[in-house]
This record gives sequence, structure tokens and C-alpha cells, in this order.
Amino acid sequence: MAKTSAIERNRKRQALAKRYAAKRAELKAIARDTDRPVEERFAAQLKLADLPRNSAPNRVRNRCEVTGRPRAFYRKLKMSRIALRELANSGMIPGMVKSSW
Repeated sequence: MAKTSAIERNRKRQALAKRYAAKRAELKAIARDTDRPVEERFAAQLKLADLPRNSAPNRVRNRCEVTGRPRAFYRKLKMSRIALRELANSGMIPGMVKSSW
């Protein structure tokens, strides 16, 4: 199990990223628009830099929903390989069986 503080920090980052997503997208669109004047684009860049760092979506870490483990994460299942194996071996995931050959 991961540290509770690390899991909570990541949840805070997810909430911030969600809250600032629209504003961030709007400022990025202004900054990338070559038809706008340079001063306006530069002002958008400065406003973008003033946003909280943890509101950037790339700072959010994919973590296992079951254990909070940050590595070996399957996006489709939203869990780590270890949690997946334990649940599969106990028969909690329908249709998944342990392979043998």
C-alpha cells in the first residue's frame, strides 16, 4: 500500500487539474494563435505561468485504484499488475483465469 499522503497529494492534483482545465486550454489557445498580436500572446503565456503548478495535467500520476501503487499501472483497468493478479487469482475478475501451458 502506498503512503496515504502521496495518494492524497495526487488527488489534490487531479482536482486542481480539473478545476483549471478550461482556463488553461483557453490561455494555451491564445498563446498558440499566430494571428493574434505578439503582446497578447506573451500576456497569455505569463498568465499561464501564474497558474498553480499542480494544476497541470502532466503532474498527475497514474495510481492503482486499489493499492495506490504508482508503477506497473494498467490504464484500461486502472490498477497495478500486482492488484490485478491478486484479484484474478481470487476469482474477483470475471473471465480472467490464470494462464497455464
